[in-house]
Amino acid sequence: MSSNSNTSSTTAWYSLDVEHTLLLLESDAVDGLTSEEVEHRLEQYGTNELETTGDRSAWTILLDQFTNIMLLMLISVAVISAILDLRTNQFPKDAIAIFSIVILNGVLGYLQESRAEKALAALKRLAAPIVKVVRNGKLVEVPASNLVPGDVMFLEAGVQIAADGRLIEESNLQIRESTLTGEAAAVNKQADLVLSSETPLGDRQNMVFQGTEVLIGRGKFIVTSTGMQTELGRIAAMLQSVETEPTPLQKRLSQLGNVLVMGSLVLVAIVVIGGTFTLGLSQLEDLLEVSLSIAVAIVPESLPAVITFTLALSTQRMVRRQALIRKLPAVETLGSINTICSDKTGTLTQNKMVVQEVDTPSYTFHVTGDGYVPIGEFLTEPKVSGSSDSITSETLKSAPISALLADQEPELVQLLIACVLCNDSVLQYENNEWSVLGDPTEGALIVLGAKKGVDKDPLSRWLPRVAEFPFSSERKRMSTICETEARDWESPYVMFTKGSAEIILERSTRYKLGHGTEPMTKEQRASILKQNNQMAANGLRVLGVACKPLETLPLPEEDEATEQNLVWLGLVGMLDAPRLEAKSAVSLCQQAGIRTVMITGDHHLTAMAIASQLGIANLGDNVLTGQDLQQLSQRELEQQVDQVTVFARVAPEHKLRIVQALQKRGKLVAMTGDGVNDAPALKQADIGIAMGITGTDVSKEASDMVLLNDNFATIVAAVEEGRVVYANIRRFIKYILGSNVGEVLTIAAAPLMGLGGVPLAPLQILWMNLVTDGLPALALAVEPAEPDVMRQPPFSPRESIFSRGLGSYIFRTGVIFAIITIALMWWAYNHTHAAGYQGDKDAWKTMVFTSLCLAQMGHALAVRSHRQLSLELNPFSNPYLIAAVTLTIILQLMLVYIEPMRNFFGTHWLSPVELAICVGFSALMFVWIECEKLFIRWYKNRG
Repeated sequence: MSSNSNTSSTTAWYSLDVEHTLLLLESDAVDGLTSEEVEHRLEQYGTNELETTGDRSAWTILLDQFTNIMLLMLISVAVISAILDLRTNQFPKDAIAIFSIVILNGVLGYLQESRAEKALAALKRLAAPIVKVVRNGKLVEVPASNLVPGDVMFLEAGVQIAADGRLIEESNLQIRESTLTGEAAAVNKQADLVLSSETPLGDRQNMVFQGTEVLIGRGKFIVTSTGMQTELGRIAAMLQSVETEPTPLQKRLSQLGNVLVMGSLVLVAIVVIGGTFTLGLSQLEDLLEVSLSIAVAIVPESLPAVITFTLALSTQRMVRRQALIRKLPAVETLGSINTICSDKTGTLTQNKMVVQEVDTPSYTFHVTGDGYVPIGEFLTEPKVSGSSDSITSETLKSAPISALLADQEPELVQLLIACVLCNDSVLQYENNEWSVLGDPTEGALIVLGAKKGVDKDPLSRWLPRVAEFPFSSERKRMSTICETEARDWESPYVMFTKGSAEIILERSTRYKLGHGTEPMTKEQRASILKQNNQMAANGLRVLGVACKPLETLPLPEEDEATEQNLVWLGLVGMLDAPRLEAKSAVSLCQQAGIRTVMITGDHHLTAMAIASQLGIANLGDNVLTGQDLQQLSQRELEQQVDQVTVFARVAPEHKLRIVQALQKRGKLVAMTGDGVNDAPALKQADIGIAMGITGTDVSKEASDMVLLNDNFATIVAAVEEGRVVYANIRRFIKYILGSNVGEVLTIAAAPLMGLGGVPLAPLQILWMNLVTDGLPALALAVEPAEPDVMRQPPFSPRESIFSRGLGSYIFRTGVIFAIITIALMWWAYNHTHAAGYQGDKDAWKTMVFTSLCLAQMGHALAVRSHRQLSLELNPFSNPYLIAAVTLTIILQLMLVYIEPMRNFFGTHWLSPVELAICVGFSALMFVWIECEKLFIRWYKNRG
């Protein structure tokens, strides 16, 4: 083959005629390629398959979990603790406990990350397994993977196209390309077109694409691109090129880990160096034990488990609200999104063509209704006088046609009859759902008739079809001829015609007016064209409808002569209609400070019509098309992206560029979509949201969340849940770290006070960090939402975990925690070492341990709200917290008073008086936080 291997990927085949295409690809439209040439091209181009890049192995994912700085510090602590225990011939239970926590956290992280990326596998399933091609002059069936550029492939209804190609010939060929372009309507293909090299993907009517499906008609095309060079392959390449960024929560937790570890190391250095100067080198081993305890105390070992539990619990709540979360961190990210980039078709719209407007010579009707359900009203301004009761199908079965035409809306009824009879689609009701079998445009006309009671089945028996002139891309019209038997019509046959409004109007010499007809005047023709243009400008797809009485049955080749002197009936304008609930959902998003942007492959007029109906944009606002985007550099796009809310006629790479431009502007972006063409942008977005019903497998696997009901309004519920999750995460981080800081300061103070030992062993610290911290933290994770959660703007995705006063609260609370505990520790040490004390001399350590645990329970109860006092809150609005606090107190007492547990954890028996002293000191923590709330409230009111 003389052309190089890049020819098929660099040539704009749609801008070449068929002969030039065959010449460049050195193929023959009749005989195809020879077997030898196929073998040669398979070596040159490779198989017609999508390639994958290597993903991380399971072992790599698992090992990556142990690079977390907090886990690395715990591993170091465990190793040092084990060495110290083995030196003194003690069982290394502290080291084993720490290693167990490290492994548990590593496994939790692995389970979150180990979901294999399946989007590419879903893309591969779009390839047809067996195809019909011409080789060596014979029609043969071959595996789709063996297709090469230059192959000639045949198409027929129901065939899934296995490669990109240039049409050679076609007959009434219509292809569904919605998964690739996002456009709902079937595309009429024309082989003889030669297009501009700048023609966008959705307008390339002389091309066919891998992964799309033939609806009706037949054709033949020459393969121009295979494998990764197809449009589907380009999407696969984009999917693999998108790098997964850490979520805001992951970034905040990483920042938290860095701060805690650095703070711990600084404190350890202060204790070791300061203690050495104060106590001398003889106490170095004791100081090292203190350092180990500080390192264990500073790390919130329960935090990863609590966060995982919180996110998992939220996913269950969201499933009940029809949102399926595929990746746990996405829950919290939802709470921070400030921009939703929404696909139009199937997301904001129903993905069903629905007639919105009907124009007859006397009236313009606005048609209501939802999807394919045959229920709706025909509204006029001004109202048509007289009754407008619908004709029922029962009436049709028994009444002559003349009775229908005597209806008080004869123009509308005759137009509906034409729409229903000049039609090959069928409306059916199965499994409690209305659907259309056939072309979506014709389906919309069938539903339109059914809304007025003009049903196809009984009507077809009164006016049986006896001939037709089928639709073709050249004729741009279709006619059916029905027999009337001259009983209820003025002639034995009647022809109904629909198609391009301009062409039908050009062939009409009369128009229907009331019960009669009038000659088509220049003024009437101009009025109809003006109405047609107005409907098109509103984004409607407009068809013209006409009829003609016939005395004889014409021959099939007499279409041109027969389809003249028509009687004009009117215009029908249809649209992939907005979802009923989408408008209120968009409004709620705006109220919550979230901007909605429409990104669609559809025509810009259609896109703007839908956007204006939903309140996303106003008519006249700026729209950027794919062709406009092609002319903009990424930097120029970034400068304009904040001012544009509708992007139309865009290709998959454009959607990806738009999301990236918004992210460059600092936006946290959610992208919704259902088609293959949405997958790269779904993966790039901070939150990818796929449609569960109409969505392709590709879009679902590339997403973070799936809407089970395809309802845009569900996103609002998901955002609310995300905000509640983030608020609760901040709440239990406030609780855990405030307590941990108090522990660390208490441990560090002990050697500097010369108390002669570490008050808390590493195992006891692990108990506090896992059980005493963990159980109440889990309960705080289900704290109900604040009432104004969706009236607040989203928080910045770049805000620190310590922002909005959280850092100062943790430090302030930790210091108070430490002051209270150190005071108790000083009293308890002196108490147990006083003359005449009969108890255990080390009981002071258990008093410190118990006081810290009980004080944390008071902290947990007080931290539920930063504004309201605990007495003002309904205690039963979160019964889990009461249960967690009660259970934790019981477990703590068991460590003190049950001998096996006391021996294992190294605690000591406390007398009732000593326990009461612990309770009294612990209660001061709760009192302090409540007093602080009162002071803040007084200070704000004073201001």
